[in-house]
This record gives sequence, structure tokens and C-alpha cells, in this order.
Amino acid sequence: MIEAYTDGACSGNPGPGGWGVLLTGKGAERTFCGGEAQTTNNRMELMAAIRALEETASEGPIRITTDSQYVKNGVTTWVHGWKRNGWKTAAKKPVKNQDLWQRLDDLASSRDVTWAWVKGHAGHEGNEAADQLAREGMAPFQG
Repeated sequence: MIEAYTDGACSGNPGPGGWGVLLTGKGAERTFCGGEAQTTNNRMELMAAIRALEETASEGPIRITTDSQYVKNGVTTWVHGWKRNGWKTAAKKPVKNQDLWQRLDDLASSRDVTWAWVKGHAGHEGNEAADQLAREGMAPFQG
């Protein structure tokens, strides 16, 4: 199984942001990062999970470990109701970040994905590496 550690970062919220992915498995370690000039932390958390799935599309089962309750709960629980309600929340408001949620749902629904949550900034090696990558991804967009 491929292990993916994902994280997002934002300086200001909104503001410059970055995402990072550490992939391990099949005897190799790969890293990816990127960012945007004007974004939010939640969008970067979602982008990290999306990129983990995109980069491993043909590689079989994957476990994605995130420190974002927003991503984990959204993709495992909330998205089902949103889709049933035409991408509206229980309060009948449009789902924030719908474009990224739809991308993530499309990618995850065609894969064997296990989702795990860890407390951020608590010394978890994979999460700390993903956090560093997210900061690297954000760096070019900071003044």
C-alpha cells in the first residue's frame, strides 16, 4: 500500500498558500509541493489530497494521512450529503470549495483509499515532512 502524508499551509487566511505531499511505498519516497498567491488553508489541504491521488493514479491502494479534520470528515462523511443535496450544505448554502471537493471525490471514488487523521505539529514524522513541503510550496508566493 502507498502511504501519503498531506498538508496545507497559508500565510494569512486568505493569503499566499502551499500544499505538500510525501509519498512512500514500493521502496521509494517521492515529494511534491506547490502553491498559490491568494488562497485559503482549506483549499491547500484539499489540493494536497488531490495531488496525492493524482500522482498515484495507477498504483493501487493508498492510505492518505492528513492533519485536516476538514478534509477527512468532508471526504468520508459530509460529501455524501452534499451530493444528495445538489452540493448544498444542510443549511441549504453552497458548499465552499465545491470545485476541489468534486475533484477529490471523483479521484477517491475510483480508488481503494483509506483516510487517517493525525494531530498536526505533534511530531508525527510524515506529517512534519508534509508540513515542510507545504511551506516550501508557499514560499515563492510570499512577499
